[in-house]
Amino acid sequence: MLDLKAQHEPLKEEIKSVLKEILDSGQFVLGPNVESFEQEIASYCNVRNAVALASGTDALHLCLNALGITSGDEVITTPFTFIASAEAITYVGARPVFADIDGDTLNIDPARIEEKITPRTRAIVVVHLFGQPADMKEIMDIAGRHNLRVIEDCAQAFGATYSGAPVGSMGDTGCFSFYPSKNLGAYGDGGMMVTNNPDIYEKVRLLRNHGTVGPYRHGFLGYNSRLDEIQAAILRIKLRHIDEYNEKRRGIAKLYSSLLGGAVRCPVEPADRVHVYHQYTIRTPLRDEVKKALESRSISSVVYYPLSLHMQEAFRYLGYSEGDFPESEAAAREVLSLPIYPELEPEAANLVAETVLKALGA
Repeated sequence: MLDLKAQHEPLKEEIKSVLKEILDSGQFVLGPNVESFEQEIASYCNVRNAVALASGTDALHLCLNALGITSGDEVITTPFTFIASAEAITYVGARPVFADIDGDTLNIDPARIEEKITPRTRAIVVVHLFGQPADMKEIMDIAGRHNLRVIEDCAQAFGATYSGAPVGSMGDTGCFSFYPSKNLGAYGDGGMMVTNNPDIYEKVRLLRNHGTVGPYRHGFLGYNSRLDEIQAAILRIKLRHIDEYNEKRRGIAKLYSSLLGGAVRCPVEPADRVHVYHQYTIRTPLRDEVKKALESRSISSVVYYPLSLHMQEAFRYLGYSEGDFPESEAAAREVLSLPIYPELEPEAANLVAETVLKALGA
């Protein structure tokens, strides 16, 4: 699905040099690289503040905590996403409430959000799935009418924009993952929270380090969620290339769509959005046949996601049933993500598309 070695090769000497500097310095946690990386991310995302964390899941968790979401509250989110988006809601004792997706963008459908709002609803966790920004204008309008907080889950969408605004800059907070497979990926785990709200910034900054307000003084109970210097330094190097990486992904996506359009349901990109294609995900009722054909030629493909969250055993306690979210369930039966990464050669993309078309008899 991706080749991390190919991305590392042109960067390796620069990375070796910065790693030597860190090892020689003896400063490994919350040092100058972390601080500089936070400033660079804040600038890139056009927000005032950023807090580096140990993972994208921690970013979601700590943001919900900082926003005061707690036991008895409800938080609306999509059922068609990685479990962390809803899992973090449960960490603060709140209840995930799912709203169905739009079948074209695969993101939460704003038209389905309002009907899920109750007196207990406190927030919306919006996922920019596969690198495609959700419809933030409609979502922010709904949040404004009902006095709800908005957390943007940008784990798969670093560099994407909506009406020119970077994802993460429109809600109360934005949460990023730097897991190695992400568009901006570390060489281990890592995450980031961004915000324009100084109170949220300060709370998350303290939460990540055991609520420490002074030497061995703790204002409240916090967590251990600190990004290390090595990951921050590597991410700073890769951040300088992220726009180039994303443009290459977009070029591959354009090639796939030109070759596959008409045979499968290709990703859409509304005119007001810039999709960064963390995944290039097609839809076809013959998904399993296509996947087998790709496997026969040693071509990777992955089903993200084969089972919507409302059907997962972990969320059985929520009381949902099959048929409750028909768009999400239909997507789970039809989606297939094809190989996409900046270093993928056009010849390889052509081979992938050729195999898909042959499996469909097109």
